[in-house]
Amino acid sequence: MNWFFLIIAGCFETGFAFCLGKMKGLSGTPWCLWGIGFLACLTLSMSLLARSVQTIPIGTAYPIWTGIGAVGTVIVGIIFFNEPATFWRMFFITTLIISIIGLKLVH
Repeated sequence: MNWFFLIIAGCFETGFAFCLGKMKGLSGTPWCLWGIGFLACLTLSMSLLARSVQTIPIGTAYPIWTGIGAVGTVIVGIIFFNEPATFWRMFFITTLIISIIGLKLVH
């Protein structure tokens, strides 16, 4: 079950990065609303990460958590923020995904 919590924690890490991206250039109420989303995602992400390390070694859980967040954030950036999807960017994201899978397999 803690592997499930770790995957969801990584997804919420992507969520707080998305909220940060949406806050860029805003002010007032919209900025505050995205800020609340950021704090909610941050709290959920950290709480689920803390839960997952009860049985998963921190040296495995933390890189997987950050890797899921990094891959998710790049995908969100491409889809929602018109960031480039260059060959090298996709190549290195693919190597990151392979590394995440590798960490899970050797655990």
